[in-house]
Order: sequence, then structure tokens, then C-alpha cells
Amino acid sequence: MKIGIATDHGGFGLKEELLARLKTAGHEVVDFGAHSLDRGDDYPDYVLPLAKAVAAGEVERGIAICGSGVGASVCANKVKGIRAALIHDHFSAKQGVEDDHMNILCMGGRTVGPEVAWDLVSTYVEAAYSTEPRHLRRLGKVEEIEAGKL
Repeated sequence: MKIGIATDHGGFGLKEELLARLKTAGHEVVDFGAHSLDRGDDYPDYVLPLAKAVAAGEVERGIAICGSGVGASVCANKVKGIRAALIHDHFSAKQGVEDDHMNILCMGGRTVGPEVAWDLVSTYVEAAYSTEPRHLRRLGKVEEIEAGKL
């Protein structure tokens, strides 16, 4: 799978660890930064390009990290076609993809350790989008909201 990953200083160490593990697992990974630890950087500078790449289909899925994961989620969800969520548990990592077609997993570099993060990322990339009518109906409503129709 072609996966994009982005972080600011708050998740820099976790991003570096996940980047290496994703590559070892055989994924093609696009690193949207940060490329060095800079405590003065801002998560939108890295998360927005990631979200645009996911929305454009340049990468299949994304992983966005900041200190808490909240800012990364808020930022990513401003891009049309993005369904980003802050994930801290295995069930949501799987169900978010299957039922809600989550395409960016958000995590906090200060709230999740590397082993838990890897478990969540592994679950996320292994999950598949559901084609069940009830899920597609709900996603259609979300798309209508995004288009300003609801």
C-alpha cells in the first residue's frame, strides 16, 4: 500500500519509528515531514499536504501525527474527501476504515507509545472499506454535507 505520513515536532519521534516499520513491512511510504525536529513548526504545514495527497489519490491512506492528534485531525478534515479520525484503540482503527472509510488515521505523539501506535497502524492498513449498503448510504450523506446539500 502507498501510505503518506506527516507530523510536526509533537510526533516527530513516533513518525520516524512508524516510517521505518511501514517500509520494513513492505509499504511504499511518502514522508510529508517534518524532516527534522523543530519545536517551532506547525502541524498544518505537514498535515495539509498529506490530506491533499490522500484526497487526490496520490497515496492510498495517510497517517497524521501531532502532540495530541487532535489538531492533525481537525486540519485534515478541512480537506474535501478526507475522513480523518483520532484513534487510540484497536476496534476504532479497524471499524473506522470498514464502516466509515477513514482514510487518515490521526494519533498523538505524546499520548501513544510506539508499540501501541504500530498495532493501530497495522490494523488500519489491513482493514478494507465496506461495500455494505448501510455504510455506503451513510457515507453518501456525509458527502452531501461536505457538498453543502444537507
